Amino acid sequence: MNPQTILSIIFLSCFSHFLNAQVKNDIVERRLIKERPLIHQSPIREADIFWEKKVWQIIDTRQKMNQIFRYPGAPLFETFKRAVLADKIDLFADDSFEFALEDKEGVFFEIDTIKIFNPETYVEEITVVRNELNYESINEYRLKEIWYFDESISSMRVQILGIAPIISVFDNDGNFRYDKPLCWINYPQAREILARSIIFNPGNDVQSMTWDDIFQMRYFDAVITKKSNVLDARLQDLYSGEERLLEARKAEEELFNFEQDLWSY
Repeated sequence: MNPQTILSIIFLSCFSHFLNAQVKNDIVERRLIKERPLIHQSPIREADIFWEKKVWQIIDTRQKMNQIFRYPGAPLFETFKRAVLADKIDLFADDSFEFALEDKEGVFFEIDTIKIFNPETYVEEITVVRNELNYESINEYRLKEIWYFDESISSMRVQILGIAPIISVFDNDGNFRYDKPLCWINYPQAREILARSIIFNPGNDVQSMTWDDIFQMRYFDAVITKKSNVLDARLQDLYSGEERLLEARKAEEELFNFEQDLWSY
């Protein structure tokens, strides 16, 4: 091989590498979210907690305010799925976070049966299949929170304890039966993952947001479905129809008014 041919090959190789290096879908390399430190909440002393109330809320992803949860580029459900399958976070059976689920992969698959025609026997055979769930199957998320009054700063604070993706269950005729949580995810354990997951910012493409930003800034709309009570009952177990909605609104107003009621002017 003559020197001119060798130089041509080297030139083409370098030029091809240069072109590949220039292929971008952005004008800069986005590194701020990956490099910024995670700001943890300041330690809480038990003696500083003057009052607290556990609250469960439902986030309906079909509402306009909550459409970010269904953003195809980075849906919350897919973020959880990737983290769980990579063994970065655990799944729990209920919101007490006492019993971890061993079959993590099975949570993200739905077992179904289909009929397949066997050309050899000319008979339809029933086969069990596993269909992977995607974010479009999740219409709601359930939150477990603690609202508490911190005497050290004389203000009301809220901390999310857990999140549960909710899936609707139908009978064989396609009729809705009930909603059930697929699993429970401990929010403090998953917060590092959520704080590195970039999502769409509807206001400004430059100011990237993360799932942790969404939850910490309360950038979502939710409805209270339960608050801690002596019967451990949900609002739907005690009320129905319009009365249940009124009680949910009343519970929300009580949380926001508690801090104001402590002061006199």
